[in-house]
Amino acid sequence: MAKTQRLLMTKSHISSTHNGPNYMLEQQFGGLVCGVDEVGRGPWAGPVFTAAVVLDPDNIPDGLNDSKKLTRKKREALYPLIMATADVGFGEATVAEIDHHNILQATLLAMARAVINLKHKPDHALVDGTQLPELICPATCVKKGDSISLSIAAASIVAKVKRDFLMTELGEIYPEYGWDRNAGYGTSHHHQALRLVGPSRFHRKSFAPIRNLISQGIAIRD
Repeated sequence: MAKTQRLLMTKSHISSTHNGPNYMLEQQFGGLVCGVDEVGRGPWAGPVFTAAVVLDPDNIPDGLNDSKKLTRKKREALYPLIMATADVGFGEATVAEIDHHNILQATLLAMARAVINLKHKPDHALVDGTQLPELICPATCVKKGDSISLSIAAASIVAKVKRDFLMTELGEIYPEYGWDRNAGYGTSHHHQALRLVGPSRFHRKSFAPIRNLISQGIAIRD
């Protein structure tokens, strides 16, 4: 771990110099390179999800891009193609971990779990953003990486689909919040429901809108 830490701290950030993701960074580092991305840092409810993806360079699905630039239908069509052709690891940090550590540290923890859950240890990790988790391999931050690296783009897609599916399932338990539509984000409908029925055990108590309700004496629902 000490060797990995030194490598992590000396790696510089890489910014976008082109339009759309490609496979150039993966080829530059060589070996097994995974892309790592997260989804769910901003919502008021639910876990933060991450994915690590090692693409097969000879079998990369067409249409990979930043998940935010794709429709839900397109993401869900790409999901099984990525799962069938790539080595994929998922990570998660629970609501309790988010409240205990803070959302940034919980996200980094989930990223580390995603890389560990790959079938094969990667030689290098390309991590979306500007903060590196402690990983089992050397890593590089890639700012706006889901628009630069195909591996990170693939990770953004599968993480988004996986988390949306989970929030839809949780929304069946708590239909008042509209999680099947807002995935736990702070929409006006979600805010109104919180004021009417109060927060659930899947809400992030450390986030200001939920914390404020609790401070007003509104109980958390089971």
